[in-house]
Amino acid sequence: MIVYVIRRLAWTAGLLFVVSFIAFAIFYVFPAADPAVLRAGRGATPALIQGIRKDLGLNRPFYVQYAKYMDRLVFHFDLGTSYENQTSVRSEILRRVPATAGLVIGAALIWLIVGVTVGIVSAIKRGTTWDRLAMSSALLAISAPQYWLGLVSLYLFSNEIGFVHIFPGSGSYPASGNLFTAPLRIAPVLILPQLVLAASFAAVYARFMRSNLIDVMGENYIRTARAKGLSERRVIFNHGVRAAITPIVTIFGLDVGILLGGVILIEQVFNIPGIGRLAMQAIQASDLPTIQGTVIVGAFFIIVLNLVVDMVYTLVDPRVRY
Repeated sequence: MIVYVIRRLAWTAGLLFVVSFIAFAIFYVFPAADPAVLRAGRGATPALIQGIRKDLGLNRPFYVQYAKYMDRLVFHFDLGTSYENQTSVRSEILRRVPATAGLVIGAALIWLIVGVTVGIVSAIKRGTTWDRLAMSSALLAISAPQYWLGLVSLYLFSNEIGFVHIFPGSGSYPASGNLFTAPLRIAPVLILPQLVLAASFAAVYARFMRSNLIDVMGENYIRTARAKGLSERRVIFNHGVRAAITPIVTIFGLDVGILLGGVILIEQVFNIPGIGRLAMQAIQASDLPTIQGTVIVGAFFIIVLNLVVDMVYTLVDPRVRY
């Protein structure tokens, strides 16, 4: 196991290197706009633009620029300076990570519990009214776009404009503090966006779990377990669910890793100052260092969560060995 973890960590470092190279090449070698012109602003003189290009090192060969970038990134975790507000990209991202993490972690727990539970019950009661109702609701939730569902939720349940005043409205996220430093102040603000984010994922997980469990319950070892006299509850949970949930673990790690890189639509609708909203603002302003920083951080979350998923496999399925 230790050797496997070391190999995966080395592979993780290699993947991050590839991602950083591709991002650097796209944003600096083939830019949609000249970074020096973006930094100089409107009405800048050619002399000013040339001076900025020299300060940024854009007049140097590509390999020199990339070497300096990797030196700052690896040894100082320096993601550069924003063209838009002249602040450190690293500090901007770190300031917004708690907001995105709080939103994603809460939503992930909701969709995992609800989706797996509904999927198990639907598989056990296949063909019943409950099964048809649950799968129809899941299909409806999958079909609803997140931004539409978020806007509808605000109109129905927010304190500002909702018909039923239950949850804080859009823009209620405090200017200071986060879910980890001030949970009692931040948690109520995140409940509605967490439910909206979890809705479509819970529906996907419910359908996926139902399909997997139905297939597993038809296997020979399930019939053998029943023939040995084991209770139906034990057969379902100790043998059926444990085998059917392994693919769920895989997609769960991928989904959480992707969302930690930014939940753009939900953060925009509910005005949550997270990584996704930062990336959207950077794209609109052509702020290349910030875009590049969010890409690298997003890739980091995805790769690390995949490593965690591989480690969890041995707990979920004893047959897995490294």
